[in-house]
Amino acid sequence: MTPHQIALIQESFGRVAPVADRAAQMFYQRLFEIAPQVRPLFKGEIDAQGRKFMATLTVTLSGLENFDRLKPGLEALARQHLRFGVRPEHFAPLGEALIWTLAESLGEDFSPETREAWEAAYGEMAKVMAAVVLDEA
Repeated sequence: MTPHQIALIQESFGRVAPVADRAAQMFYQRLFEIAPQVRPLFKGEIDAQGRKFMATLTVTLSGLENFDRLKPGLEALARQHLRFGVRPEHFAPLGEALIWTLAESLGEDFSPETREAWEAAYGEMAKVMAAVVLDEA
């Protein structure tokens, strides 16, 4: 990711943060539409899960400038998700649902350049997490 891409990601997420609860609802609704097989992995209240997801994104995205420093946290997060049954193939629909949610939330402000930046960032994060899941599953 380039510094410009990181700035696009952080700026665009800053515009989603005020509607984080709604964005999280949209995200999970879309995720379960495109990947109904992951629905059983979510045992708790989905609103609480959505708040955790958005909080995790907030922390992660604030540290994108030092991605190597984020890796241990992403690896630990992946290990935590192993106990819920997360598999490497789950990362693709999660990314698709995230990009869709951002596009819906930001509308015209979700430019092709911003989409590309998000896809790059998510790809890097998912690669780190999927490797852990694959290794330890």
